Amino acid sequence: MSIEWSSLQGRARIHAALGDTARLAIVDALTLGDASPGEIARDLGMPTNLVAHHVKVLTEAGLVGRGRSEGDRRRTYLRLRPEVLATLAPPSVTDANRVVFVCTRNSARSQLAAALWASRAGTPATSAGTKPASRVHPRAVAVAHRHGLHLDPTGTAHIDQVAHEGDLVIAVCDNAHEELSGRVRSRLHWSVPDPVRVDTDAAFEAAFIDLAARVDRLAPVVDPGERHG
Repeated sequence: MSIEWSSLQGRARIHAALGDTARLAIVDALTLGDASPGEIARDLGMPTNLVAHHVKVLTEAGLVGRGRSEGDRRRTYLRLRPEVLATLAPPSVTDANRVVFVCTRNSARSQLAAALWASRAGTPATSAGTKPASRVHPRAVAVAHRHGLHLDPTGTAHIDQVAHEGDLVIAVCDNAHEELSGRVRSRLHWSVPDPVRVDTDAAFEAAFIDLAARVDRLAPVVDPGERHG
């Protein structure tokens, strides 16, 4: 996954501006409403010259804008620019027609990830394996059921039978990530420990929780682009 250097530079400048407790306090103070520099100084107990310095840094980073009062034209109000703060979010993953989760046996992690994606995201998802088993592991079926999700116990498949151009392929195990070096390659890799090796309910629950957190982080930044008909 490529990230534009200019985007990194801009985000680094914003992070640098926020890397001071006084400036972060000013941003917090402006989160829910606008304020004059004098009001900021009073509310935060800071000297006005120090507020002016920090506001200058925040303004140069694009985080804060200012405008004249429509009442007393001598007064300036500071306004937070939330759209600039939003650029600190992870970069989007573009042109993902469908998400394909892959692990070695397609019997646990990839199945759980696809079921989670289907329940929490707006784009299609499926799963596959590099060496698929004949059945989904019973503990994977059970943990999915405990969380209100359904897995088909016989629904395993090989990655070569599943993957299409435009899919966002995510390897949810290290072996699959390292094996996918041919026509199909993983675009993202989630190093989720294999619960089958431990084979306890606790191990499958831990894998489910790990995958759920990763799905929740990724889903908002996936841009589906054009989907297959």
